[in-house]
Amino acid sequence: MTVQKLEFDKERQGLALIERAFQAHGSGLAVSTSFGIHSAAMLHLASQAAPNLPVIWVDTGYLPAETYRFADDLAYRLNLNLHMFQATMSPAHMEARHGRLWEQETPDAVDLYHQIRKVEPMKRALDELNVTAWLAGLRAQQTDYRRTLTEVTEQFGRKKYLPLLQWSTKEVHAYLKRHDLPLHPLFYEGYSTVGDWHMSRAMSNDDDDARDTRFLGLKQECGLHTAA
Repeated sequence: MTVQKLEFDKERQGLALIERAFQAHGSGLAVSTSFGIHSAAMLHLASQAAPNLPVIWVDTGYLPAETYRFADDLAYRLNLNLHMFQATMSPAHMEARHGRLWEQETPDAVDLYHQIRKVEPMKRALDELNVTAWLAGLRAQQTDYRRTLTEVTEQFGRKKYLPLLQWSTKEVHAYLKRHDLPLHPLFYEGYSTVGDWHMSRAMSNDDDDARDTRFLGLKQECGLHTAA
């Protein structure tokens, strides 16, 4: 099997999984995004299989300026049905109450930060949009936890579909090139993954894994995809 045929097969399989999810859940289906480095692939695939799906974006209030501009560009280019959710506690309020949690550099502080800024607004988004199932762009290659997942799983009492789970980074890049889709601009500054400005950095020669550049090197996951 040629590399190109394998890439096309995975694209067809991803589309088929989304179509199956849409047939099962209809208007209850949504897709989540972080507008990260490779987010255009998941968003484009979903828009091809099920146009006008609600797109849930949890904005922590601490994203790099490049992420906001990237989100604006993709939302316009793909005509996304975008729904942005933020924490009920503003960044200023959180810092007044808890301090700059990321500066504490402990797993507990990072967990609290993510619970406030990511997990709570994600749960609220699913409830307010009456979501019964959601699509996410997680890939097994990214973290140890993600290697344990299957393409159809459950979280927050809802079905969760992962159409890109078995895609490699090379295959994602090939998909983006094939469909003339952009990478996040920080990719060109050495970032292989990006989240909040204070918990993301470019890769260095000392990094063994891309996830070493996230969450102060303390964690591989922010909790948004692991919380119950």
